[in-house]
Amino acid sequence: MVVTILGSGTSQGVPVIACDCDVCNSKDPKDNRTRCSAMIQLGDQTFVIDTGPDFRYQMLRENVQQLDAVLFTHEHKDHLAGLDDIRAFNFKQGGKAMSVYANQQVQEALKREYSYVFADSKYPGVPEIQLHNIELSDFQIGNTTIKPIEVMHYKMAVLAFRINHFAYVTDANYIDPKEKEKLKGLKVLVLNALRKTKHISHFNLEEAIELSRELGAEKTYLTHISHLMGKHAEVNLQLPKGIELAYDGLKISID
Repeated sequence: MVVTILGSGTSQGVPVIACDCDVCNSKDPKDNRTRCSAMIQLGDQTFVIDTGPDFRYQMLRENVQQLDAVLFTHEHKDHLAGLDDIRAFNFKQGGKAMSVYANQQVQEALKREYSYVFADSKYPGVPEIQLHNIELSDFQIGNTTIKPIEVMHYKMAVLAFRINHFAYVTDANYIDPKEKEKLKGLKVLVLNALRKTKHISHFNLEEAIELSRELGAEKTYLTHISHLMGKHAEVNLQLPKGIELAYDGLKISID
């Protein structure tokens, strides 16, 4: 399995517009963080977790020629605003509808935000989507088993996903002990860490490090990073062994 971090950043933190911070002015490409998303390639299947506003750019950057499914963690705009651009894959894949896996609250948001996609009388060329309802039971995409895990984004329930020895957790600041058990025995954990100071709905750096140690992941990559975290190279020097900042385009191979 190969996991590609499509985007490691967030809309929160210092605004990009008129920003003159060290991160925005950095020449290190690892400081160029687009909105948070990941791509999983397993066997002959390719699917993405979330389609943020930078989805089209991320697909072009990674030269993605096939996409079999989209999984959604939650309904916030920075995680679903790019869904319209799956129409390119509809066209390339012979008009086949894109399989979209989401819980009920995300489906309701999609139908609100993309009413034209679900209209009885569709305008020609709109995205073709096949919705699949998911809850907290394991589900299959082809031969791949995916385990949803409930995490809390302040008062909002968000889905994390585990595939074999890999898990992806974004937009969370609390995980119930029973759900934490589903995250034990990981080779690779991708975990949100917004900034160094505390936040109402995201793990900060210290909390993410503590959780990684508690879960015992062999390797942890931190994602959903705001500008307030600081520069990639400088922060990485401060992190414990086995924990690193993720960056856009990072490819992780997992046996």
